[in-house]
Amino acid sequence: MNLNNDNPHRQIYTVSELTDSIKLLLEENFPFIWICGEISNFNVPVSGHYYFSLKDEEAQISAVMFRSQNRNLKFVPEDGMNIIGLGRVSVYGPRGSYQIIFEYLEPRGIGAIQVAFEQLKNKLSAEGLFEEDHKKPIPFLPKNISIITSPTGSVVHDILKIIDRRFPSVQIEIIPVKVQGEGSNNEIVGGIELLNTRGDADVAILARGGGSIEDLQAFNSEEVARAIFSSRIPIISAIGHETDFTIADFVSDLRAPTPSAAAELVVPIKDELRYRCNALSRSLTFNCLKYIQNARRICEEMSRRLIDPKKKIQDLRIRIDDFTGRLVRIFTRTLEQRRERLEWRMNRLSVNSLLIKITNAKDKVERARHNLFIFYQKIFDKNRSLFREQSRELHALNPVAILARGYSITRTIPDAKIVKDSDTVNIDQNLEVILGKGFLICRVKRKSTE
Repeated sequence: MNLNNDNPHRQIYTVSELTDSIKLLLEENFPFIWICGEISNFNVPVSGHYYFSLKDEEAQISAVMFRSQNRNLKFVPEDGMNIIGLGRVSVYGPRGSYQIIFEYLEPRGIGAIQVAFEQLKNKLSAEGLFEEDHKKPIPFLPKNISIITSPTGSVVHDILKIIDRRFPSVQIEIIPVKVQGEGSNNEIVGGIELLNTRGDADVAILARGGGSIEDLQAFNSEEVARAIFSSRIPIISAIGHETDFTIADFVSDLRAPTPSAAAELVVPIKDELRYRCNALSRSLTFNCLKYIQNARRICEEMSRRLIDPKKKIQDLRIRIDDFTGRLVRIFTRTLEQRRERLEWRMNRLSVNSLLIKITNAKDKVERARHNLFIFYQKIFDKNRSLFREQSRELHALNPVAILARGYSITRTIPDAKIVKDSDTVNIDQNLEVILGKGFLICRVKRKSTE
C-alpha cells in the first residue's frame, strides 16, 4: 500500500530520519550551554567515560563526559555532588533519548581544586599515610641539612640566614626545584628521590612561600605525598603561611607553620648549647670534686678505725680454735647419743624378730590347714551319705523304674494327655503306649469301665 498515493503532500519520516532531524535541531539551537544540577547514578565503565544523570527537584537528564575531557578534571565526580558544567545537547539514536555531552565540570559552590584536595586527603588518610606511627624523628643536631625549594625565592635566603644565625657551622645543601606551575610536582618528587639516593643528609626541609591554593597545588599532589611518605630521610614541611595547609604537611614528619619556623626547628641555637655545655661541665666538675672529697673523708675515718691486721688474724685464729673444740665436743656427744639409740633399737628388733614371727605364723597356718582338711572331710562324708539316701529315694520314685517292672503309660495323640479313664478315649482313636524300652502306637477296638 503506497501512502504517498493517497495524499501526495504528506511527508513520511523513518525513525532514523526523524531522530537525525531532532538531533540536528537540538545541536543547532543548543551548541554549548551552561547547566547546573545534582549528579546521580554515576558510573565509570572500562572505557573510562563518565556516565551519569543530572537532576533537580522536577526533572533529570542523561549526561556523558568522555575520557578525553574528564582526565583534565581536578576532582572525581560522585553521587549527590552539585556541579556546574559546560556541554552541548545531543540525541543518542539507538535509544532515542537526548543527553548532554559535557566538556567541562566544576563543583557548585566550591572550587574543583578544593574538592580534589579533600578527596586526596581522605584517600591518603584512609591508607594510613598521616598516622603518627609512620613519622620519623627529627635529629636534635643534624650535621647535613638539605633544603628542597626554589633557589630564586626569598624563602631560601630566610632559611639560610636563620640557620646561620642559630648554628653557623652546620652544612647546608640546596636542591633546586620548581615550587609551582606545570611539572613542579615531578621536580619535587625528583628532588626527594635524589635526596634518598645520595643518603648523606640527616634532615630535609621542603619549603615554599605563601600563595593561593592554585599556587600550592604541587604540594597537594599524590605523587609528592607518596614521595614524602617513602623517604628514609625525615622531612620538615614549611609551605606557605601558618594558615595554609597542604597534603605535604599531613604526610611530612614535622610541619612548620612557616619556612622561618622550620629553620628554627631544625637546629638549636649554638650559643645556648655552648652555655648549657659549660653549665653542665661546671656542674659535673663540682659534683666530681665533692664526690672525691667525701670519698677521701670516708677513707680517713676508716683508716682511723682500722685495727692491725696481724692482731685481727690472731684473734680470728683463737676464735677458730674455740669453734673447732666446740664442734668436736658436739659431734662426739651426738655420735654417742646416736650409738646408744642404735643399740636400743637393735635390742627391740631382736625381741621382735621378723624370722620368729614368720615361724610362728607358719605353725598357725599349718594347724589351720590341718583343721580345715578334717572339717572338709567330715562335711564330705556327711553329704555323700545324704546323697546316697536321696538317690535311692529318687530312684524309687522314678517313672522309668516303674516302667521297667512291666508297667506302661498311655497318652493320647497328638495332645499327649495321659489316659486315666476309659471314658476319655473313643473307639478307633490312636493312642501312644510308653514302655520300659520304646513305645507303641495302638488303636482302640473296645473299651470298658470295669
